[in-house]
Amino acid sequence: MGKPVREYLLTLCITAAVTYLLTGPVRKFAIVAGAMPEIRARDVHREPTPRLGGIAMFFGLCAGLLVADHLTNLNEVFAKSNEPRALLSGAALIWLIGVLDDKFEIDALIKLGGQMIAAGVMVMQGLTILWLPIPGVGNVALTQWQGTLLTVALVVITINAVNFVDGLDGLAAGMVCIAAGAFFLYAYRIWYSYGIEAAAPGTLFAAILMGMCLGFLPHNMHPARIFMGDSGSMLIGLVLSAGAISITGQVDPDALALFTGSEKAAVHQTVPVYIPLLLPLTIIAVPAADLVLAIVRRTWRGQSPFAADRGHLHHRLLEIGHSHSRAVLIMYFWSALIGFGALAYSVNSASMWIVLGVVFLSAVGLVLLLLPRFTPRVPLWAQRFVPPRYRRRRVPEAAAESAASEVTESDERSPVTAGVSGVNGATALGARSRFLDRR
Repeated sequence: MGKPVREYLLTLCITAAVTYLLTGPVRKFAIVAGAMPEIRARDVHREPTPRLGGIAMFFGLCAGLLVADHLTNLNEVFAKSNEPRALLSGAALIWLIGVLDDKFEIDALIKLGGQMIAAGVMVMQGLTILWLPIPGVGNVALTQWQGTLLTVALVVITINAVNFVDGLDGLAAGMVCIAAGAFFLYAYRIWYSYGIEAAAPGTLFAAILMGMCLGFLPHNMHPARIFMGDSGSMLIGLVLSAGAISITGQVDPDALALFTGSEKAAVHQTVPVYIPLLLPLTIIAVPAADLVLAIVRRTWRGQSPFAADRGHLHHRLLEIGHSHSRAVLIMYFWSALIGFGALAYSVNSASMWIVLGVVFLSAVGLVLLLLPRFTPRVPLWAQRFVPPRYRRRRVPEAAAESAASEVTESDERSPVTAGVSGVNGATALGARSRFLDRR
């Protein structure tokens, strides 16, 4: 098989274009269908917004798989592996459950059962974890039941982690796109550097996932014109987990021993992003942390783990003073730092500069968290290139504001005559003393 970088790029662009073009008609369909729920207590938007954005994302997925099947090099992925068909089957099922939930608000336990069934469908068609590469031990073969349970657990955790973080405009799609970008680079490196063609399906899944998110983001950025809903969040969570399972459970680390000397050394070399229990936590560490904190918080209060609230990480960023856009960018920053930091560490784990760079960027992220009301100002020569909120105020405007403040202060110091408009319930006619003067 060749190295179809251009074919991956073409698949990504086709997926993004189909998703982008279909999102507008889907929005109109959602409005007509009544998929515009009332604003709830935990919501941060102020106007009812249509859901069902996952419909456009699902058709983008189908278009990406269809195009890849007709390309010269990527066609071999479909010929040698059944994983693309397994992904499409599981994605169709989870997408249908999400559409029903966006329209009719089905029970959380029913959704959980549907997620497990979708994962089971993918397992039945071959998309499962066959072995675990454990550091210091090597490959540990799993029985059929062990591989099935681990695969289902990984799919369900990833789906709910993405679903939980979908609370701000553009947050879930952007974070998953960043995670898919880091995962694509890692999977392509495994395939290109080591010649392991079993990593090709996971690389294809990551490229298609990036296209789905990039095509939907222009419609979903703040202020969002449409939400992806559960039909979209559960779909991209399943695609992300499918790529992780394909790379981790299907690629034999023994093939890496040709370059590292032994199987144990090969496993140890790629352990930062190779163990399936660690891989989803590195590429979606922020959603996974939000998921764990939400379960602990709700259980501590005696509530159901699936009960919605306003205690998520993005809600807390808004409470401490960050704007909507800044809270989303901060979450993007931490996702990129963790995902690409793990990617860089997997390439060269002996480099101290990588560790120092991650530590420095973490300190920058903490400073951004502690300065919620800080607004940077640009130089005078660059003000025309930035939004108005980052421009310096002009001197005449500042002088006018100071004069207005002085007038206000003088008015506050002057005595108020009884009967003046706005005082003690007087009418808008003004002071009543002028009627006394006329008499």
